[in-house]
Amino acid sequence: MAEGPNGPVYVPRAIPGDRVLVDTAYGEPEIVSIETASPHRIAPFCKLFGTCGGCLMQEADEATYSDWKRGLVVEAMAPLKAGDLVLSIVPAHGVGRRRVTFHARRSENGVDVGFMKARSHDLVPIDACPLLSPGLSRAAEIAQPLAARLAESGKPLDIAITETLGGLDVDLRGHGPAGSQLRRTLSLDAEFYDLARLSMHGDVIVERRSAEIAIGRARVILPPGGFLQATQSGEEILAGLVTKALGKSARVADFFSGIGTFALRIAEKSAVHAVESNLPAVNALQRAIRETQGLKPLTVEARDLYRRPLLAPELNRFDAVVLDPPRAGAEAQMRALAASKVPLVVSVSCHLGTFARDAEILVRGGFTLKSITPVDQFRHSSHIELVGVFERAASTLKRPRKLLG
Repeated sequence: MAEGPNGPVYVPRAIPGDRVLVDTAYGEPEIVSIETASPHRIAPFCKLFGTCGGCLMQEADEATYSDWKRGLVVEAMAPLKAGDLVLSIVPAHGVGRRRVTFHARRSENGVDVGFMKARSHDLVPIDACPLLSPGLSRAAEIAQPLAARLAESGKPLDIAITETLGGLDVDLRGHGPAGSQLRRTLSLDAEFYDLARLSMHGDVIVERRSAEIAIGRARVILPPGGFLQATQSGEEILAGLVTKALGKSARVADFFSGIGTFALRIAEKSAVHAVESNLPAVNALQRAIRETQGLKPLTVEARDLYRRPLLAPELNRFDAVVLDPPRAGAEAQMRALAASKVPLVVSVSCHLGTFARDAEILVRGGFTLKSITPVDQFRHSSHIELVGVFERAASTLKRPRKLLG
């Protein structure tokens, strides 16, 4: 960031301490040359950095990078005057990303497969990505021929590949339904590339091995194309922060529960009611519950929390509520929580703006924001996960004792 004649100017890829020549003629500032390099500047580790749009920050040393990323959270929390509640960044990249989506587009050379360019819809061909886990080392190699197989449709394609305990799980998107001949051909491709499962828009073409993942003591079969935290380390760290914040809460609600990322772990110590709108995720969680021994009571409800949030009479039976909504946040459910007598809310978010909005709703409703922990599983990007802990003062609960027992 630099001071311009009309206020602050944010210069992508500039490092604190840099002296740079910037071109602002075409909208967003662009570095023309680095006149004096910051002592905190380092060489990027990826040859495609600056072209590929996947990474935003690779040229800062570790301390500068961490300060930058925590600063994003502090800035977002400024309207709440909660910057001092933002704890240190928790690294959560681990061995790398366990899921990746390649884009495929027809071109004069056949089919281009890769990631989007920075600030563009053009593709950067990718043969490997250093941010991926070792289990995805063949991902780009597999995505290319699968995209070529579907090229005749002429449609833009996405190839989502996830590392599971059974091997690689691939979901092809954008082509439309597969006819019988294409299904046979793709089944042979799955065998050739030793895929655990191959699906198209969630429709399973062939399942050679179970696409399982481990969640605590449970084993969950991931729905085709289903949501999963980006890194194994990130999931474990987020779950650890959530369960620590819950303490000895006996009855917990887990909203936007997905396949049970938190619910299955919480149920090792507490009774849980999980709520999720996605039916494949609900079915996967229910199956995992049936097949896992030693859990506390864990119930599952299929419900759209945007249209039908749980209201105060339903909420007041819980000692704590955990939420992990999509990027849109959970405004309706937060308003219901603010009107309830729930004493503890743990909010997990992947979006700074909607987290801040939802946090303000809780604070206005009588909660105190105790802490915000940034979890960095989207290494080298501006994306970050947050875990916010909100407590309601005992004097504001006014809940009959019999409901607590």
